[in-house]
Amino acid sequence: MASRPAVQLVGRSSSHFTRVAAIFAYELGVPFELLVVSDLTSLDAAAYGGHPALKVPALRVGASVVFGAENIARRLAEIAGRGSDPRVVWPERLTADAARNAQELTWLAMSAQVQLILGAGLGRLPSDSALLVKTRTGLHGALAWLDAHLSEALAAMPPDRDVSLLEVTLFCLVEHLDFRRTLPTDGYANLRRFAAEFATRPSALRTAYRYDAARPQP
Repeated sequence: MASRPAVQLVGRSSSHFTRVAAIFAYELGVPFELLVVSDLTSLDAAAYGGHPALKVPALRVGASVVFGAENIARRLAEIAGRGSDPRVVWPERLTADAARNAQELTWLAMSAQVQLILGAGLGRLPSDSALLVKTRTGLHGALAWLDAHLSEALAAMPPDRDVSLLEVTLFCLVEHLDFRRTLPTDGYANLRRFAAEFATRPSALRTAYRYDAARPQP
């Protein structure tokens, strides 16, 4: 049997996009090494594993590099020999509008949270700036929709699934909102219950959010 190529995940333990990739690695049984991006102000693509848009995460598989959480999750499934496993549910298998919309709004909410964090921190924008106000309002709207339609979206998914991109991304989003204290989640009881249940999975326990100590990349 051929040995698997070395797998290195370039990202941060405090990033919800990186956590999506890490959870899939653990769910699929793919060992990996985390290479920490210590300075998000760097303008050098090499600091992000070669990601030309200066984003995390990236995945190094031998001499190859893959960009983005979903692409990385799919690549990990291929490495694990489960690229076409029906128990691994990708967005194209979501046939109900509620589930499709839930995936779209989850991605948008994850990106909106990053905009709020960077806008207030790195960008030093005032909290009442038009950009932040609209982004925050849209994030609340997405979360309210997800909370109201969560049961419908999950009920429409294959019951024999092992893992799905929707559930992993949604879990990473909800926990990250609390971790970074971006906005209160107390009003989204359904999302909080879902996240609390998913948090008991070994892959979730092994990827709890934390701030990495600086570590140079090779």
